[in-house]
Amino acid sequence: MGQYAIDKTVTDAVDGGGLLVVAQWEAKEGQADRIADILSRFLPEAQREPGAKLFLISRAKDNPAQFLFYELFRDEAAFKAHQESAHFKTYIAGEALPLLAKRERTQYALL
Repeated sequence: MGQYAIDKTVTDAVDGGGLLVVAQWEAKEGQADRIADILSRFLPEAQREPGAKLFLISRAKDNPAQFLFYELFRDEAAFKAHQESAHFKTYIAGEALPLLAKRERTQYALL
C-alpha cells in the first residue's frame, strides 16, 4: 500500500475524541490485487481530508483478499464529508465496491 503520510502521533490524533469507523472488506475471487491498487490511489487523498484525524488501511497476511480500515474522523460531519468527497465516489463507490464479496462497517466513539 505504499508509505503512509502521517505527520502526527496517535496521541495527537485521538486528542479531543472523534468518530472511529472500522470497516472490513473481502474481495470477490480474483479481485484482491485490483482492490489493493484502487486503495493505494485512494488512501493519500483520504488522509489529506481536513476532518480525517487518522486513516489506515491494511491487508490481511493470511488472506490477502481481506482488508481492514481504521478511520478516525473529527466528528460525524467529517465522516459525512468523507463519503461525499470526489475521491470516495470515484475510487470506493465507483471502482472498489463492485469488486467486493463482503463489506462491514462499525462506528465507535472514543473513550
